[in-house]
Amino acid sequence: MAIPRPESGILNRLYANLFGSSGRFVSLDVPEKILKRLYTYGSITNTDEGLQFEVKNRLQDAEFAGVNRLAINGEEISEDRVRLETVDESVHRLDEVDGENPLSFPVGRTLYVIVEGMELPTGDHTLDIEFVAHPFGDLSLSIADTIRDEEEIPSIPRRDDNNFTEEAIQDRHEFLEETTNVDLEHIPHYSVDPEEDLEGNIENFIGVAQMPIGLAGPLKVNGEHADGEFPIPLATTEGTLVASYSRGMKAINLSGGAKTTVTDDKMNRAPVFVFEDARVARDFREWVFDHYDTIKEKAEETSSVAELVEIEDYMTNNYAFLRFGYKTGDAAGMNMVGKATFAACNWILSEFPGYVENFYLDGNFSTDKKASKVNDLMTRGKRVTAEVTLPEEVLVHHLGADPESIHHHGKVGTLGSFFAGNTTNGAHPANGLASLFIATGQDEANVAESHAAMVNTTLLDDNSLHVSVTIPSLIVATYGGGTGLPTQNEGLEILDCDGPGNVNKFAEIAAGVVLAGELSLASAISASDWVTSHEELGRNR
Repeated sequence: MAIPRPESGILNRLYANLFGSSGRFVSLDVPEKILKRLYTYGSITNTDEGLQFEVKNRLQDAEFAGVNRLAINGEEISEDRVRLETVDESVHRLDEVDGENPLSFPVGRTLYVIVEGMELPTGDHTLDIEFVAHPFGDLSLSIADTIRDEEEIPSIPRRDDNNFTEEAIQDRHEFLEETTNVDLEHIPHYSVDPEEDLEGNIENFIGVAQMPIGLAGPLKVNGEHADGEFPIPLATTEGTLVASYSRGMKAINLSGGAKTTVTDDKMNRAPVFVFEDARVARDFREWVFDHYDTIKEKAEETSSVAELVEIEDYMTNNYAFLRFGYKTGDAAGMNMVGKATFAACNWILSEFPGYVENFYLDGNFSTDKKASKVNDLMTRGKRVTAEVTLPEEVLVHHLGADPESIHHHGKVGTLGSFFAGNTTNGAHPANGLASLFIATGQDEANVAESHAAMVNTTLLDDNSLHVSVTIPSLIVATYGGGTGLPTQNEGLEILDCDGPGNVNKFAEIAAGVVLAGELSLASAISASDWVTSHEELGRNR
């Protein structure tokens, strides 16, 4: 017998949960693939007090209202043998938790489940759990997990109470000496206070990499946010790099400075929703757009800074990729937008009247730390342009190349980049960005996205040359992450860019640095000075 589908409202949602979008009966309110994410795989272990495993809420805020059945390897476990512990060390007996006395289970909370008096051998085991959670109702899942012989797995020494003490650090130094026969001489010398400065930036700390920092410039910037002459700290081990960038900066200064413009600002997270077919995915997309205002509200509740500005949709097969775009203030914002998007998606999953077969917070469409065409078109981070018009005499007498040759090389280089499948037609945008990033505490892996610059040259009637660089996905910060570390913060202080309110200023300076590097290397190649410069200044001499 066919059961007619209600048109709207809670009955429609109930129908969808019971029968799915096609009307076929399904047994779970929450898809099993999503529900299994409550369990932390690899967490099952024997302890002095019994068998332990972890459950973490990765879905949405809920209340845990008791277990109807718990079986391990088919053996039924009575409630009075089980206790629950939270990360704040509060303890709850399982037989004391029920619908009238539920346990708060917000997103991100981990519950440690301890079955007292039970010990299992190493190998594979199965857990069957039937439990109640509001607002989901009765749920069940079956898990297969493995207990491994931890003594056979090498591990780095760490201390759970405080892993940044001198004793914890010394443990790791001794471990290295014993396992590698390396007696550390340089790495352990640092000026930071590990306990005060490093938590949240590094794990299993052993010391620092002492990267040389050189000073390039100064660089004259005529921007809307950066206006003045800035000495540029560059951390690198490549001989000629600082000298080359200084040469380009001098050419810019002789031409009046770099004009810089931030044209867009948007950090993204792109979840993907999986459906039975493309038609349901399309209907889901329309529902999301109809509820944009509420989704925006749910996302922005997670942060005082994040501002959702748009949701882009990209549909393929039975998948709906939604690219959430945010303004993130002075932070690069990847974690911020992840948290905001997670909250928004939890609301979507709980309220959408159809059936979502699966969901991932990121389907690799955010292109985190990967160059991509969607970034070129739609922006990720800051989209910023730096440009300068260089008189013929500056090009000839300072850079040693005539305007026409640089312009022609630019056309040839663009064709070569297209032919090779490059992500930029620039000569080496990554060089200056990587050096600047390391010196100022940026996430250095973001160079993978940020380097995808687009360079253009225009030969003018007076034989001057207009050169511009657009970086469509410059991911930078002046607050949060590594920017607060003492050494890196000093790098930002040199640029007068430390702290809130300076991210666009820093973005304009960074674009000017890239422009300087493009001018210098393009001129060296055009004038056949590239190899001789490395022979003179580099380590290969």
